[in-house]
Amino acid sequence: MTAIAVTIAGSDCGGGAGIQADLKTFSALGVYGASVITAVTAQNTRGVSAVEDISPTVVTAQIDAVFSDLAIGAVKIGMVSRRETIAVIAAGLKRYDRLAVIDPVMVATSGDHLMQPDAIATLKEELLPLALILTPNLPEAALLTGRGIAETETEIARQAEMLLKLGARSVLMKGGHAKGRDAIDIFYSGEGVLNLSRPRIETSNDHGTGCTLSAAIAAGLAKGRPIEDAVVAAKAYLHDALVAADRLTIGQGRGPVHHFHHWWGDDKGSGAAASNVAEAQGALGRASRSG
Repeated sequence: MTAIAVTIAGSDCGGGAGIQADLKTFSALGVYGASVITAVTAQNTRGVSAVEDISPTVVTAQIDAVFSDLAIGAVKIGMVSRRETIAVIAAGLKRYDRLAVIDPVMVATSGDHLMQPDAIATLKEELLPLALILTPNLPEAALLTGRGIAETETEIARQAEMLLKLGARSVLMKGGHAKGRDAIDIFYSGEGVLNLSRPRIETSNDHGTGCTLSAAIAAGLAKGRPIEDAVVAAKAYLHDALVAADRLTIGQGRGPVHHFHHWWGDDKGSGAAASNVAEAQGALGRASRSG
């Protein structure tokens, strides 16, 4: 059966984040992608200039259209800027008895705020209890817990525990905003803790990293992988996409990661060799638990 995942998120007309990044990630990892658009943004590599939310009625109609017809294997939720939108998404997940990969997109890479202040409480109350995994970066975790940005592993663990108590089944605390030679993400669940470490990549092409990571987790889940395996594989995929990011020349600001790094054969974007195609299809299977 074809692996299918759906992303419920905002549209990025620049193509680096949001719905566009999610669908690219699904495709790169061999998963058919469907989408429910929650908002349309006018943005590029330099920032966000406008946001227009899709009405709750149309969001609901998209959810019903997708879930009533497609055999959805995993759900990823990204940008949801209004409490009314969050409410209908939560109702839809309950209607179809689904849990989701939730990336609490609150601030864009450029620093632009993407969530209305009154939506945060609704997110915590209605959506977090439906999270199979929550994937906040450290500033997002601080906003959700009402604490300062974590600077120690002890504080990261404390905030993760608070998020688990809000109802999330597991939490991946992303360390991209922390300091140090390595980028360390920490996975917390009721069964233990898993540290995922990769060397930090110095690049200005990091737009959409959070979207890409959470979408990659959803892709693994859609293929039937256990949650820890999906997280490990997603971390490996994002690392490789960041390593290859400087092969792209996109825009004048913070460019996107290279979603199709296994497929594009050279810096000029020529077609990949057959060996690269096979490698892309096996990307999830090659990832090790060591991260």
